[in-house]
Formats: sequence, structure tokens, C-alpha cells
Amino acid sequence: MDSKHNRPPIRGIFSQTKTTVIGSGATARKMETVLYFFARENEDGIIDVQHLGEEVVFGPVERVSLDEFLKTYQSEPELSLRRAREDADRQRDVLHAVARGDKFLKNGKTFSAEFEYGKALSLDEECVRATFGIGQCYILRGEQDKARAVLERLLRLEAAFEAQHKHLFNEFGISLRRSGMHAEALAYYGRAVELCPNDENLHYNMARASHAMGDTEVASLRLAYCLTLNPDHAEAKQFQDFLKRKKPAGG
Repeated sequence: MDSKHNRPPIRGIFSQTKTTVIGSGATARKMETVLYFFARENEDGIIDVQHLGEEVVFGPVERVSLDEFLKTYQSEPELSLRRAREDADRQRDVLHAVARGDKFLKNGKTFSAEFEYGKALSLDEECVRATFGIGQCYILRGEQDKARAVLERLLRLEAAFEAQHKHLFNEFGISLRRSGMHAEALAYYGRAVELCPNDENLHYNMARASHAMGDTEVASLRLAYCLTLNPDHAEAKQFQDFLKRKKPAGG
């Protein structure tokens, strides 16, 4: 039997042919059904096999030994290539729709932007850029209930707070605060801080939102932490000086 050490790990789309007998006696006949699976080899050499539907894998994962897998499953390289091409085409369409949405949003055409972001989300429901974009549309139009629904979705998407999307999640939080949604901004920044605890701008923006809600003490603490992370943060120093001037004498 081939060794795992001299071949690439098994990963891709495979098929299995099932034969069933229909009828009985003289009318009995065999019918073959081809089922498709996604298979992935683990470090222990066991193969994880899962049913493959038209678009997604589904159902429980079955763990199969290498010997059994090689006996009963057939590789489908052409199908794998086709699906890879389809995925690439879909991703290209997503990026184009997001780019059009960004252009419309920049020009203040929020309904056209929402339409394009919606197209992107119909192709990839976890597209972070489209989710942020459609949220910005709702905020700019003052549709706060819809904006809150997008916010709840973003709070569940860890990918939304990855470094590559840093400018997006900062802009979205600022938009929430500027629209008067201070409590929502704090919840959003709180989630962001969990994933990016050393981002001084998040602490600065939390200070702004806290102050807007009348909590000067928390605002001061956030500013102090922001300046610990970055002593040269100009806006934080200015805001800290402002709070000190506003502080009652003897307080």
C-alpha cells in the first residue's frame, strides 16, 4: 500500500457507485446510483468523507480508513476542476458587485449601492465587504432597525474584524456613533476589542461613544489605555485635555 509520506494528502471530490435491486423474480433489475463526496485526509491517515450536494457539503462526517477509501471511492478530478472554476467565477462576480456598490456609496447613491451589495451577498452570504457596505447604506438613510440587524450579523462574523478589514470596521463604528447609535457603537467596538485588543483607535472611539452617552469616567479610562498603546495619538491627547478642562474643580 502506498505510504502517506510519498504522496500528497487526499483532498477533493470523489464518487461512489451504489447498486440497488428493484423488483423481484423475472422483473428484478439492477440500478446504479452515483453519489458524490468531499474527502479530506487527516494527519492520522484517516479520511473524512462527507456527502456533496449541488453547492455544499452536508450531513455527518464519516471517518474511513485509507484501505477502505481506496477500494470504494473514485477520484473525480474533472468535477473538482469544474467546481473550482465555478467558485472562481462566483468570487469574481462578488468582487465586481462590491466594487460597483462601493462606487455608488461613495457618490451617495445608497439605493443603487444596496442593490449591488445585495447581489454580492446572494452569491456569498458571508462577504464581509458587502455586509459592511449594506450596513453603511442603512445608517446613511437613517434606517436604524435595518442597521441594527446588520450589526448583529457583523458581531457574529469574526472575519469582519480581521486585519485586512480594519479600515472597514473602524469606519462602520464611526458611522454608528455619528448617527447617534452610541449604545450600538459601544457593543460593536466591544466585540472588535475582543478580537483586536491592542488597536488604539478602537479604544479612542469607545471613549468618544462613552462620552456621548454621558459616561465621562469610562471615556477617560479608554483614553488612558489608548495613550498607553500609542502615546502619540493626537486626537486622544486633545480629547483627554478637553475632559480635564471640563472636570469640575475638586472632582
